[in-house]
Amino acid sequence: MKITIFSSNQPRHLNLAKEFSKISDEVFFISEVKTLFPGKVDDFFKRSEIMQAYFKNVINSEKKIFKNISFLPANIKTFAIKFGDLNKLKKSHLNEALDSDFYIVFGSSFIKGWLIDFLIEKKAINIHMGVSPYYRGSSCNFWALYDNNPSLVGATIHLLSEGLDSGNILFHCLPKLRVDDNPFDFTMRSVLVAQKGLISSIKNKKIFDFKKVKQNKDKEIRYSKNKDFTDEIASKFLRRDMQLNSIEFSYPELINPVFG
Repeated sequence: MKITIFSSNQPRHLNLAKEFSKISDEVFFISEVKTLFPGKVDDFFKRSEIMQAYFKNVINSEKKIFKNISFLPANIKTFAIKFGDLNKLKKSHLNEALDSDFYIVFGSSFIKGWLIDFLIEKKAINIHMGVSPYYRGSSCNFWALYDNNPSLVGATIHLLSEGLDSGNILFHCLPKLRVDDNPFDFTMRSVLVAQKGLISSIKNKKIFDFKKVKQNKDKEIRYSKNKDFTDEIASKFLRRDMQLNSIEFSYPELINPVFG
């Protein structure tokens, strides 16, 4: 089996490639590179003391769950590009990666042009870190916690579409709250649950047996953009020192939910 992944370069993204390499003969990993030091370096998120403080927590939780960055197994072929350059590529650049059995998108930039048409035709699967249609856009699990909706922290496994996070849903993945969870551990474990759920459904060949459910945009709570995540918002969240065990969980309507 061959799998092509469009993703990024943080430990959680590398972990997806590593886990798929265990069930695949060959993995083609198109990695859009961002800084490994968000908050310290101007990149997708701006540089500031508040962002450094916020992302220190994110990085600590990511290392706890996914370990640190490392070299990838031998059966993974990596194609590294700058984040945002994906839509500038021609078919000839990716030719070897366009003959796979499955195509996975996780944390890439917004895909357009010939590539989105190709991926839709191939029934590419997107891991959206957020429970859609309730939360769509950027940093969805942060916003779910910010809105005091921990039961809407999770991921949506859906078919890729031209619209952002709008394709037909296959299933939802949600983390179970642990006694020692802080908000950053809780949201980061939702990534692990999503990866395990997707890999399992591909390994047992049941991924396309799920009924495909159209997203109901009337249920949308928040559509967030990167510019919404400001120093003021991050600072307010950090000052709250949220205790998840004191918040009541009330799950909404979910599609074939996987908890872990």
